[in-house]
Amino acid sequence: MTHEDTWDPADGVAGAVPASLPSLLASLDAGAYVVDGTGAVVAVNARAEKLLGRPAAEFLGRDAHELLHRSRYGATLPRAQCGMRRAYMAGRTVQSEEEWFERGDGSLLPVSWLVTPCRTDDGTDRTLVLFHTPRDPEETRTPGDRFSSPLPELERLALLAETTTQLTATLDVQQALRRLVRLVVPQLADWAVVDLVTERGRVHRSTVVHAEDGNLVRREALEGPLPPVPEDSLLPLARALRGVSPALAEPSPRLASDSPLGAQQARLFAESGIHSAAVAPIRGVREVLGALTLGRSDRPEAFTADDLPLLEDICRRAGLALDNARLYERQRTVAETMQRHLLPQLPHVPGLEMSARYLAAPDASQVGGDWYDAFVLSDGATALAVGDVVGHDLDAAAGMAQIRNVLRAYAWAQEEPPSSIVSRLDRSAMHITDVTMATLLFARLDREDDGRWTLTWTNAGHPPPLLVTRDGEARFLTGGHGMLLGTALERPRPDGQVEVPPGATLLFYTDGLIEEPSRSLDDGLELLRTHAATLADHPPARFTDLVLERTRPTGNDDDVALLTVRVPVE
Repeated sequence: MTHEDTWDPADGVAGAVPASLPSLLASLDAGAYVVDGTGAVVAVNARAEKLLGRPAAEFLGRDAHELLHRSRYGATLPRAQCGMRRAYMAGRTVQSEEEWFERGDGSLLPVSWLVTPCRTDDGTDRTLVLFHTPRDPEETRTPGDRFSSPLPELERLALLAETTTQLTATLDVQQALRRLVRLVVPQLADWAVVDLVTERGRVHRSTVVHAEDGNLVRREALEGPLPPVPEDSLLPLARALRGVSPALAEPSPRLASDSPLGAQQARLFAESGIHSAAVAPIRGVREVLGALTLGRSDRPEAFTADDLPLLEDICRRAGLALDNARLYERQRTVAETMQRHLLPQLPHVPGLEMSARYLAAPDASQVGGDWYDAFVLSDGATALAVGDVVGHDLDAAAGMAQIRNVLRAYAWAQEEPPSSIVSRLDRSAMHITDVTMATLLFARLDREDDGRWTLTWTNAGHPPPLLVTRDGEARFLTGGHGMLLGTALERPRPDGQVEVPPGATLLFYTDGLIEEPSRSLDDGLELLRTHAATLADHPPARFTDLVLERTRPTGNDDDVALLTVRVPVE
């Protein structure tokens, strides 16, 4: 808003208008429309329809601010910055001489306007908006004209602040790139191209986006790996990828002969129709991460040197955000790799089919304490275990490995029931491991002389295992339940025992599969039981995948471990 004059309605300028809306608006030579108390258009005259290139149906019921009010560069004005909206929401009479409305074809119409309260015949308070436009048709601007000069300082600062807010709010590289291109297209350019330097020093054209009919369209055919960056090339993209300052670029017959990288740029310009571009490096704290290219094809104005400082500021903020996102992904990869290497390979046991899955938490800092194990004991039985060390960090992952190794040693050396093995583990854990507290379900699966399979287990504060018959009946094995590890309480631990029917499936899992803040633990268990029952006829590997897919809560922030064991039909 460049100029406003304000009057009090009591001065007589804006008293009640005792005329019906149609006759009131038809009598006016200026464009006019009326809004209700919410800012929605309730009436519009023919002059406004003609000036704005919009039929009445496009006005009625629409929020006038969202429909029409724009900055001189075509951006929708924030409500808090719109003087017209403030005026009619406050019931004041206000006028201004330099504003912009968006026409139906997307072009911008410069207008002078006056807003004044009025009252219709039925006594309802409304607001009348009168506007007219300069008679010089050259002052009507097309969408491309919005960018004929650099952004004013206020809008520039607002864009930079929004860039910082949007990019620092995510630690996902791809999401950060999507947000970056939405910030600059179409506000600054018709095209946005992001080239990233990979961990191995190669360059990948990861994003090519074009603004079409108000939408962002990705051009995947123009994406992909790029040739090496020549050390001596003066090509703006090559200089940017080497960390040199931003530069202007345009199509040139010499591009293709510069280098293979130049040939790729020539192809980009040819297929996109870009006639003017600005290229800037995206720098991280220690290295160049890539380059951002903004291109104009639909609007005639070329980029100028005055546009480069803003592009450089945007890329500086993008570099910091991408650097953090890459560091996060690197940390997550290391944590997941460590966890997966600590988890065992499943043994081959004649007659048994086994499958296991470990799914890391979404947050790298949450990777840690969930684990599973399966191994053959000295007497020929198969040991099965699943547990959860308290904590969600790399210390928990290390503690998990300690607990698992101590359990293996005791189980192999002592031919005792699971309850005795876990009691020994509980007494020793606080002295020979770094684990303060953990849950554990430890079982042995024996094949009897007559071919039957028997499961004996003890449960140290862990969710109960699930038994699913080949006919689709599923039930939790709730016996053998005792205190979790690390309480320092000396109490006898019970054992549970059940005969496993031919072809049945045993499922051991951690609480990340069933726990969600929005539902009770019983609901989570019932959901697991229901899904597992319907999946009984699937092979163990597929069974495990589908249980994980259908049961794990969508918003789960915990890791999950599953172990599936199926006994033979005969």
